[in-house]
Amino acid sequence: MSLNLDDASRVIQTAVARASNLGIRVTVAVVDEGGHLVALSRMDGAPPLLPQIAEGKAVGAAMLNRDGATLLQMAQDRPHFFGPVSRMTRVPLVPGPGSIPIQRDGRLAGSVGVSGGKPEQDHECAEAGLASL
Repeated sequence: MSLNLDDASRVIQTAVARASNLGIRVTVAVVDEGGHLVALSRMDGAPPLLPQIAEGKAVGAAMLNRDGATLLQMAQDRPHFFGPVSRMTRVPLVPGPGSIPIQRDGRLAGSVGVSGGKPEQDHECAEAGLASL
């Protein structure tokens, strides 16, 4: 089952609340299992490039069904694979902490990507958003 707008909104609201508690400004993107944007939100004062980064993180997690830290390791270990694969998607894939696949009934339903804080803060916000489902 894919994610709907209500699911995506809940993930975003929870991730943004965690970012507020951490004192950071982030952008949160939620994509479906095909890597298509369902919802995106940029907090007031967050840098203008963050929407593209958050979406690239989310798309990477959805397309390869791996979290951002694993994607970063893959990009480092296999750059001749990761580089071309990144160019095959609608948006460039952005490896790194802050993206997590979303599973439903044992199947990929989409993913969340967060950008704006330190890597561990982005990951913490993404985990908080995922926990809201």
